[in-house]
Amino acid sequence: MLDAETIGRIAEELAEAGRTHGVIPRITARYPDATIEDSYAIQGIWRDKMLASGRRLVGRKIGLTSKAMQQATGISEPDYGVMFDDTVYPSGAEIPVDHFSNVRIEVELAFVLKTPLEGPDCTLEDALAATDYVIPALEVLNSHIELEGRTIVDTISDNAAYGAMVLGEVRKRPDEIDLRWVPGLLFKNGEIEETGVAAGVLNHPATGVAWLANKFHQHGARLEAGEIILAGSFTRPMWVHRGDEVLCDYGPMGTITCRFV
Repeated sequence: MLDAETIGRIAEELAEAGRTHGVIPRITARYPDATIEDSYAIQGIWRDKMLASGRRLVGRKIGLTSKAMQQATGISEPDYGVMFDDTVYPSGAEIPVDHFSNVRIEVELAFVLKTPLEGPDCTLEDALAATDYVIPALEVLNSHIELEGRTIVDTISDNAAYGAMVLGEVRKRPDEIDLRWVPGLLFKNGEIEETGVAAGVLNHPATGVAWLANKFHQHGARLEAGEIILAGSFTRPMWVHRGDEVLCDYGPMGTITCRFV
């Protein structure tokens, strides 16, 4: 376990890296005994700094929920982070690439809650019942810790590598569509790069939402009505750079486009 001073110092390093769009050395290289509890404590202090600066929390992201993502990162369990109002873009947006570090794109579904959701025994069915609607989303990854050799402690501390999300326009109630079979065809500059279906996320993307509610219970918290929950990627992350145009086709849930400038 790390002491409070070290946790606070790392949180400030990450806040500064966010301001400068820089990258810091791996936490686990410097503090090999750091635990998952330490990493959520670091994230929590960083989150509170962001809230104190005037940013508004709009939801949560869940990461590493699919085998594709776990294999791509070498990390074998899910994690979560927070999302702020100034990180939400509509489809068709131009996104400043210089606002992020190690920029990659993931294909996801976002769940918007109509009622609070809490553990400790939250199920897939509970998560679906609490959902107002589901909307397609692209997540922009933003890593402020060197990528080589990262562990889950590093990624959690770094707000689960969340940078931004691009939301589609098609909204579906959970009973209107079989969410397991929502496809994702991810294109960059007109060429297809990744494909997947939403069942790649724990066999049903809402399973990730239930997992998060149960995880939150361990921390004495719950998910609130109105929050947006990014359920996790069902493709591997795709690198993007300035000038890249991205399109993702979600079949019956429409398309999302964005351009990095």
